[in-house]
Amino acid sequence: MASNNFMRKFRDENSELKTLTAYQFMDVWNHYDKDGNGYIEGKELDNFLRELISSVNQGDVGPEAVSDSALSEFKQNILEAFDENEDGKLDMLELAQIMPMEENFLLLFRRDNPLESSVDFMKIWKKYDKDNSGNIEADELKNFIRDLLDASGSQQEVTEETIIEYADTMLHIFDENKDGKLQLSEMAKLLPVKENFLMRPVFKGASLLSAADIDRVFNLYDQDHNDVIEGDELDGFLKDLLELAKSDYDTADLAEFRQVIMRTCDINHDGKISKSELKMVLLAMAKSHDKP
Repeated sequence: MASNNFMRKFRDENSELKTLTAYQFMDVWNHYDKDGNGYIEGKELDNFLRELISSVNQGDVGPEAVSDSALSEFKQNILEAFDENEDGKLDMLELAQIMPMEENFLLLFRRDNPLESSVDFMKIWKKYDKDNSGNIEADELKNFIRDLLDASGSQQEVTEETIIEYADTMLHIFDENKDGKLQLSEMAKLLPVKENFLMRPVFKGASLLSAADIDRVFNLYDQDHNDVIEGDELDGFLKDLLELAKSDYDTADLAEFRQVIMRTCDINHDGKISKSELKMVLLAMAKSHDKP
């Protein structure tokens, strides 16, 4: 019976959960996400929680020893504590908060320290997409992870083998189309921004949009305060705008979207967006929500 409990091998002689490596974490994930849909849910979640509880016992105690009422209470507590989007299931990032992980591995999940804006995201994207391929490939991802851990000031030693392990795990988690690299929307999930300001309700109706709202958006993206949105600022604005229409996008989608927006709103054809041109974009966006 003891060998049937997958979680027991991750406990020490005192029945405490061991600190997991990135590869061990993926072993746990792949074992319980039976259908490979990116969530531990339903019976998968019940099986994980039953084995997590019963693995405390070193003897021949199987998951069936956990009563339905005990499981129900434990599940409620786990979901209340870790199910951040309240969808009743666990994704990889939520599981990483439950299991004791290597400190350096947890530093790769930036939920407690999101980027201030998509302008910052685009600067990072361009820094690591060194070959301008439109993707963050494995070696570029390793450079990103190495720099992130160096900047964190972590005292734990990070070997090249560990960097490779982390990169493999990040690709497994965020590479949704499984092409071995991260496109723009996939990297955006690894590096979340604090808020896509354009998703606020005020931009979903022209009657709700005020001059102060337009000023606020312009100042958010015009980071160098030169009275135009350009370069990385423009890319960050267009990324946020594009995310309103689609969640799966790459640099080709962003380039095509730029052409459409600039052809319509760049009145003086300078390749930048002024405040008056931004107003056109925001009003057009808001009016589209007014249509029945």
